[in-house]
Amino acid sequence: MYAFEMHQPVTLEAALDHLASGARPLAGGQTLLASMKLRLSNPETLVDLGRVAGLDAIEVAPDAVCIGAMARHADVAAHTGMRAVFPALADLAGRIGDRQVRAMGTLGGVIANNDPAACYPSALLASGATVITTGREIAADDFFLGLFATALQDGELVCAVRFPVPRMAAYEKQRQPASQFPLAGVFVARFADGIVRVAITGAGGGVLRHTALEAVLSEDFRPEAAAAVRFDPQDAVGDLHAPADYRAHLIDVLSRRAVASALRAG
Repeated sequence: MYAFEMHQPVTLEAALDHLASGARPLAGGQTLLASMKLRLSNPETLVDLGRVAGLDAIEVAPDAVCIGAMARHADVAAHTGMRAVFPALADLAGRIGDRQVRAMGTLGGVIANNDPAACYPSALLASGATVITTGREIAADDFFLGLFATALQDGELVCAVRFPVPRMAAYEKQRQPASQFPLAGVFVARFADGIVRVAITGAGGGVLRHTALEAVLSEDFRPEAAAAVRFDPQDAVGDLHAPADYRAHLIDVLSRRAVASALRAG
């Protein structure tokens, strides 16, 4: 690891001042610190967001939940209100990575990094969430721009994410055993008006909506209906862990499981 300077502000204003001077933000550090140890990244200055007041808040209401950017995965998973109001989101958080990742990783760090196999982006996209930054609000559909790319501008920080609460929802994934990232993951959300949103992670160059499945499930929310829709292998990626056609098959299987899980949860 190269030498670097670390700042630990306690206010958002101070953190932004450091960013304006060229510092790089540090959230949970599960990706950045690992890349620095491997000397794949060498920022000269880091600004640790862990002490900024209010960024780890979790607010729960019957129709929406708001999770601060620095809320740890383990805290989201264990939050009593979250488990009661949006259990699918709490379940997703509780199955990210391993215990150490859940203890250190943060919502804001995950979505700002936008790894194509991360779990949280699928929840944002399927829920129709809104990303709240230091300067604006960005719909999830407009936030994720592709492989490790987002709509965030230089000096802009994620403050929180606001999730509408679906009537039914579930997340299913198939883990890659070594990394614990999903080979494929499917988040399904059905809202009170019957509209269904489905988001896929791990299978493409970034998180994406499964619009063909959304259309079918909005008319008939059953695993049998999901079984009639096939994910196109041309829209999946292949690598040393799994070929594209296998990932496409996983999406089909996980979609049916997600619908069944959502129905059971009710």
